[in-house]
Amino acid sequence: MYIDFHTHIFPDKIAAAAISELSQRCGCAPFSDGTLNGLINSMKNGNVDLSVVLPVVTNPKQFDSVNRFAQSINNTAGIVSFGGIHPDCESPEEKLNYIKEIGLRGIKIHPDYQKTFIDDPKFVRIISHCIKIGLYVVTHSGIDVGYPDPVHCTPDRILNLLSLLPCHEEPRLILAHTGAYGMWDEVEQKLVGKNVYFDLAYSLDKISEEQLMRIISNHGSEKILFATDSPWSGQKEFTEIFDSLPLNEQDRENISYKNALKVLSLESLKALKR
Repeated sequence: MYIDFHTHIFPDKIAAAAISELSQRCGCAPFSDGTLNGLINSMKNGNVDLSVVLPVVTNPKQFDSVNRFAQSINNTAGIVSFGGIHPDCESPEEKLNYIKEIGLRGIKIHPDYQKTFIDDPKFVRIISHCIKIGLYVVTHSGIDVGYPDPVHCTPDRILNLLSLLPCHEEPRLILAHTGAYGMWDEVEQKLVGKNVYFDLAYSLDKISEEQLMRIISNHGSEKILFATDSPWSGQKEFTEIFDSLPLNEQDRENISYKNALKVLSLESLKALKR
């Protein structure tokens, strides 16, 4: 069983333009067309049972439209959608309460797209409230190939963020791209073992197997989530890479689906409305 905890789609009417713009900026070809149907077809081809869609609000005016779309696709056709918020949104606590009220289980933030450092007071305020009300937060971490400088979410800034957040027993922060894309030596030195999840998006085919296995072993498989970053990585390609890793059965199950079920508060995939 596979749950892909990091995917992106767009409403049909803007998907082609959005994918074209992002593809040119990032210099990478997409593996699907960025639509809901494209993702569903990718899931079938890659034997992925459930995908978590992570929208990004790139300016405060998008809050309503992005979260309406997220609500419209949530819990249907093997899809769970998170919501989104921009650090410059007014009354962020009210907006986060709304995200929870409409049934979304968390939010996605992207410090590079949103031009705000992860330890900025605006993000501290947002993430702190998410912890308070039980929302998960997925953040882009490390280098973004389309916006390489400056890096708004480095391991050092993540450490500072963690020092500013309220104490919480269960991890609520999910660091995309195996802790910080392209900065995995620093991830090992500074973030492994912290009270955060790592997702594997866009990194399974970039990080060495030796380093990845070391991170999994030292961080703990119970805090790792299988993820692709579809359409920017292929779901079929990533499941095949993951299948080839020398993991024991417990670690493999934790990462491929069990941790995700826990985060999504699902006893099984049957708990999802179809």
